[in-house]
Amino acid sequence: MKNYNVLIHPLTTEKSVRLMESENKLVFVVRNSADKKLVKEAVESMFAVKVDKVNIQNRMGRKIAFVLLHHDFNAMDIATQLGII
Repeated sequence: MKNYNVLIHPLTTEKSVRLMESENKLVFVVRNSADKKLVKEAVESMFAVKVDKVNIQNRMGRKIAFVLLHHDFNAMDIATQLGII
């Protein structure tokens, strides 16, 4: 699967913005066929960052990926590039 097919869109809720600021995490809605490894590879290649950990939750028929970035990279900078903030 191509990297741009794994991530559908970033999730922009109050909780996701709070996670960006406090825990250096990005939140994405991902394809139902995506797993942690695919999400990690997609984020690392698309945004040129290092990912420490990926957690995936199934919510109401869609998958939500919580991506913890390495401490050398800032989630707020990525959010700015995406136009979230």
